[in-house]
Amino acid sequence: MKLILLGAPGAGKGTQAEIICDRLGIPAISTGNIIREAIKTGTEAGLKAKSYVDSGGLVPDEIVVDMLKERLAQDDCKDGYVLDGFPRNVAQAQTLDKMGVVIDRVIDIEVSDERIVNRMSGRRVCSSCGSSYHTVYKAPVKKPGFCDRCGGELTIRSDDKPETVRERLNVYHDQTEPLKDYYHAAGKLFIVEGQEELEDTTKLTLAAIEA
Repeated sequence: MKLILLGAPGAGKGTQAEIICDRLGIPAISTGNIIREAIKTGTEAGLKAKSYVDSGGLVPDEIVVDMLKERLAQDDCKDGYVLDGFPRNVAQAQTLDKMGVVIDRVIDIEVSDERIVNRMSGRRVCSSCGSSYHTVYKAPVKKPGFCDRCGGELTIRSDDKPETVRERLNVYHDQTEPLKDYYHAAGKLFIVEGQEELEDTTKLTLAAIEA
């Protein structure tokens, strides 16, 4: 199954993607993780992307698409995947269609802007594998401050600062939210109202996938 997760930055897409992938046995493809890895390793595309990420803006489509093509060509994607962070606008959705990628369902996780700003201050990300955690909603259980999956150190991303989060939300509403209409017209959109408890959001998300 090929899925897309939509939702504003901090809505919980990354966490739900991990849960879905564990359940279905398919990889989560996060363009955010792909971009951060490229920046970390200093690739040509990563260096181009860095200035956009540091200012809270979006990385240009051509850079993201090139990174995504390389990732989807890997063997672990042959039986399906979850796309988290792509497409980010209608033009990218059309590019995905032109690539011949047939998406089965698009899950949109809805959370208010104020809840997102408050939530982001507690978010932590594994510096090694990119897994997402939260000091309130999803704290590591094996060792505080370290990833349950790989043992890597958890860090606070610079783009989780309140002023940067608000700028990212403005960009999301302007550029990414129109995807809801695009996929609704295709009959593939399923809306999930984000809940306070992670488990409740997960139940609604899985129900939308299995409906």
